[in-house]
Amino acid sequence: MIQVSAGRRRWLLAGGGALALVAAAVAAAPDAGAAPTPPGWTQVFADDFTGPAGAGVNTANWLYDTGTGYPGGAANWGTGEVETMTSSTQNVFQDGNGHLVIRPIRDGAGNWTSGRIETRRTDLAAPPGGKLRFEASLQQPNVGGAAAAGYWPAFWSLGAAARPASATNWPGIGEIDVMEDINGRSSEFGTLHCGVAPGGPCNEFTGLGSGERPCGGCQAGFHTYAMELDRSVSPEQIRWYLDGANFFTVNANQVDATTWNNATHHGFFMILNVAIGGSFPGAFGGGPTGATQSGVPMVVDYVAAYTQGGSSPGGGTGPITGNGGKCVDVRAANNANGTPVQLYDCNGTNAQQWTVGTDGTIRALGKCLDVNAANPANGTLIQLWDCNGTNAQRWTVGTDGTIRALGKCLDDPAGNTANGTQLIIWDCHGGPNQQWHVT
Repeated sequence: MIQVSAGRRRWLLAGGGALALVAAAVAAAPDAGAAPTPPGWTQVFADDFTGPAGAGVNTANWLYDTGTGYPGGAANWGTGEVETMTSSTQNVFQDGNGHLVIRPIRDGAGNWTSGRIETRRTDLAAPPGGKLRFEASLQQPNVGGAAAAGYWPAFWSLGAAARPASATNWPGIGEIDVMEDINGRSSEFGTLHCGVAPGGPCNEFTGLGSGERPCGGCQAGFHTYAMELDRSVSPEQIRWYLDGANFFTVNANQVDATTWNNATHHGFFMILNVAIGGSFPGAFGGGPTGATQSGVPMVVDYVAAYTQGGSSPGGGTGPITGNGGKCVDVRAANNANGTPVQLYDCNGTNAQQWTVGTDGTIRALGKCLDVNAANPANGTLIQLWDCNGTNAQRWTVGTDGTIRALGKCLDDPAGNTANGTQLIIWDCHGGPNQQWHVT
């Protein structure tokens, strides 16, 4: 939803109409229960929205996006949508029966507000050789025809590196749209955005998309929308599902390896929102108009993330990817002592082939990943050095995505994903610039 996608991108109604609309939507909801775990998968995130009626979301799980764009990012969320996102419980709330309600509202002056939330976690990633699945059970806004003009509900995700950069690095960091619908058309779109814009290998601003697919009854009832990022097959794939049926697939060999890796070999955060207006609804008739109905919500039963399979760190050799999908790289493939270790576009060279040893070392070009002078201070530079068995070369690859030595975390300073950024150690905080994916 950062840009238009052809495969995706107040309570003050007279007579209490907004309340009636919400009541009707929730009445159609199934009995809410815990997010199911498909056989063979491990659940790594879930929210069943079991809070009390009228409560906001659990802020341990979610961040509210407010206003008309990320601070310092594109205006109107980069899509031309017209609403202002809020954290108000008029726009985003739990219904007390196990559902999240996101409701766009037009005030008496014709101004729209709505809701957009994203997971705090940005480390939802497919392990090397494994799979990642995003899934939600939701009801699209139950509105159609002229009354639906401009409605744009979505369940989607952005690469972790979008957050510290206010998504100014879109689309290279990857966007996977699991479900989008526009103008109440009883349909859905699934899309991967990647590469550069406009144009590029992913045909931006359109992306690599399913096009419009029928979704009968998706306004009237709950359906399950899912995406699987599969790194266990060759070529790697992203698959989209509606109620368990695979309706669209993108293969890694549709683009070059660097574009694919930058878009997919890292963590993601999930997003739920209802936008109003913008380029995508505009491509299918426009809106909103004076006939657009205020207050019709998207209702979410659950949202969850799962992983399956994959290699465990230790003993393997391959790239280590981090912020923005960039690779940990020995500068200029120079194996001299003191050569900086940096971020760089993934290119498959030996300068990016790292062996994680059972002795705690991480090796490339016959040397070890090393903390300069064994100094544990924040900001100490990372370099290549003769392997010597000291604590400056003893690393722990954590299940939380961190790589640690001397009590600190391997860190991409200030989240800078520019080629040539030398890595450092820093106090561990779990941010996206300390998330690493080891092959």
